[in-house]
Amino acid sequence: MSQTRQRLTVEDEAFLAVRSMAWNYSSRSVIELHRHAWHQLLYASSGAMTVHAGRLSWMIPPGKAVFIPAGCSHSIRMWGEVAMRSLAFPVGLAETRLLGDDECRVLSVTPLLRELILRIISLPALDSRVDEDRRLLAVLLDEMRAAAVEPMMLPLPVDSRALAVAERVLLNPGDDERLDGLSRRCGASRRTMERLFRSETGMSFGLWRQKVRMLDSVRLLSEGKSVTDAALDTGYASVSAFIAAFKVTFGCTPGRL
Repeated sequence: MSQTRQRLTVEDEAFLAVRSMAWNYSSRSVIELHRHAWHQLLYASSGAMTVHAGRLSWMIPPGKAVFIPAGCSHSIRMWGEVAMRSLAFPVGLAETRLLGDDECRVLSVTPLLRELILRIISLPALDSRVDEDRRLLAVLLDEMRAAAVEPMMLPLPVDSRALAVAERVLLNPGDDERLDGLSRRCGASRRTMERLFRSETGMSFGLWRQKVRMLDSVRLLSEGKSVTDAALDTGYASVSAFIAAFKVTFGCTPGRL
């Protein structure tokens, strides 16, 4: 890991509206469980990240960002060579309340939002005493509020039997073992397992497994795999079927990602 962080004086702290930080990580690096006193916007200009927080995880591919509220315990795993760019907002900044302070969310980064992030990263911070900084912050928050929320979240079930099935799938997303067999291995009937997945993840098991495969394909593509290899490794016999499913899930083709 290499790190670049601008230095600020103690006197500046009370006036900061945004703090900017930049890091570079090698593939599969891990930031262990931690939390921040400020809200955080994480953006990877290259590579992909998986953010884990409790029973939820979010995949952040290139071109996306994740908003992490203050106090949220989370860990991060890197896929590919990751150029991580971070903006931090004080909890007391009234405007950030409009972003929603209670949950993580993955945001689509428009060309304008990308340039705003990179511009602010080039500065030590945004200072609320400076007119230019206040204007830049206002545009940044407008773009963050307008950004589309992406379907990159994967919930895990709570029930120990359903969780055991989920962990088997996560270990090998491309495995085609049917739910009947997975359920028997984990001490439940297929009907019970379907009920548990619907009630505890909001999805049928089939849709949940498809989302696992789609999110894992993002990881594979970020690590340099071809579209064909990503399709085969995530259990698709047909590359065209994989591309169609990917486009339905993420709104773009895997080649564009």
